[in-house]
Amino acid sequence: MRPFNLGIDVAKTKLDCALRLLDGKFKSKVFENTPCGFKALFEWLEKHGATAAHVCMEATGVYWEAVAEYLAAKGITVSVVNPAQIKAFGQSQLVRTKTDKADARLIARFCAERHPAPWQAPTASEQALRAMVLRLDSLQVMRTQESNRLEVARDAVKPGIVSHIEWLDKEIKALATKIGEHMGGDDSLKDKQALLDSIPGLGERTIAILLAFYADLERFGNARQAAAFAGLDPRQYESGSSVKMKPRMSKVGHAFLRKALYMPAMVALYKTAWGRRFRERLAAAGKPPKLIIGAMMRKLIHVAFGVLKSGKNFDPTLHGC
Repeated sequence: MRPFNLGIDVAKTKLDCALRLLDGKFKSKVFENTPCGFKALFEWLEKHGATAAHVCMEATGVYWEAVAEYLAAKGITVSVVNPAQIKAFGQSQLVRTKTDKADARLIARFCAERHPAPWQAPTASEQALRAMVLRLDSLQVMRTQESNRLEVARDAVKPGIVSHIEWLDKEIKALATKIGEHMGGDDSLKDKQALLDSIPGLGERTIAILLAFYADLERFGNARQAAAFAGLDPRQYESGSSVKMKPRMSKVGHAFLRKALYMPAMVALYKTAWGRRFRERLAAAGKPPKLIIGAMMRKLIHVAFGVLKSGKNFDPTLHGC
């Protein structure tokens, strides 16, 4: 017997749910994106005898995390998929309607046909670390914005901007310290931090970001999947014998990780011995600078995956030649 499938279109304040019944028909309902809403959703599933349903939702923003954790804790299979997969599936189905209710049904049909892999909830420590590194990034973005405004601001508003920048500097410093203390206070994270610290080119903040998203390697079958999670996998485009475009970075993945790895890749390429060897080898093969930077971003994920998986420090003789 086919299982029930539940598609959830997640928004900041609500959850549009579409329950695909065993006969292929749908039951739709909207719940609040709050703990009370999660409880009501579970009771709704109980009412329809669908507590064994396979639940699927898109990985957009952070609004999906709480409901995914709640349902997973209830023993329900939850899958969190890349929005690009749902979009491509909708195009293949010739879907023309774009509403929250229709999106939820599309996600449920995707779940029924594609059977996406179950999502594994990160530990509480990893969740806290991820929240902090994302918050730190937001503060740094605000700091840059305010600095840019200060350059062209009129005298009437300059004191307020200066005051805000000073506050942001204090918050950034305090949060960076808190992140370091958090990693140092968790034995598992501390050991993994030491392994990543052995990779030339990775700084403390980059290590924190990598641990926030890659501390649990069980989520990824291999280093290629880990790189694909960040959208750093190469995308081929060929058609027939006449169309053969150059491979490009897919960018179908976590944009925050790509942004976070750009500067470490530059440091590795130009400030480390193994990175220079890597750059020179690709340059000798005729690869352009932008491609080499993207390749190093992907390489850093592969190397980080390798040291975490093996439990051994970085070995420069294995890379860059």
